[in-house]
Amino acid sequence: QVQLVESGGGLVQSGGSLRLSCAASRSIFSSNAMRWYRQAPGKQRELVTSITSGGLTNYTDSVKGRFTISRDSAKNTVYLQMNSLKPEDTAVYYCNSPRNLRLGIRRDYWGQGTQVTVSS
Repeated sequence: QVQLVESGGGLVQSGGSLRLSCAASRSIFSSNAMRWYRQAPGKQRELVTSITSGGLTNYTDSVKGRFTISRDSAKNTVYLQMNSLKPEDTAVYYCNSPRNLRLGIRRDYWGQGTQVTVSS
């Protein structure tokens, strides 16, 4: 069964750092784009950042210069390094592998989510 397993969330003070990891159970995900989303209480899930199989990245404006997405294809793992955290970064963070029929990935896959809480 395909799985995306996240880890690394927790409670941190404003200005602190955390690193999230998302490990995929199948190597095919190393050939796919990967994304991190987050959902704060009472808000819609939002796309935070993405990375292509070739390493091209995109970030939402609110995290540019503070967050860095990376991947280790040999480990089938994607990382999200979060620095200079702010209380408004508090959310459940989800990794996502989008549908990609060219690779035989027939639907979106999601991790279970990991809570990030930033105290002021």
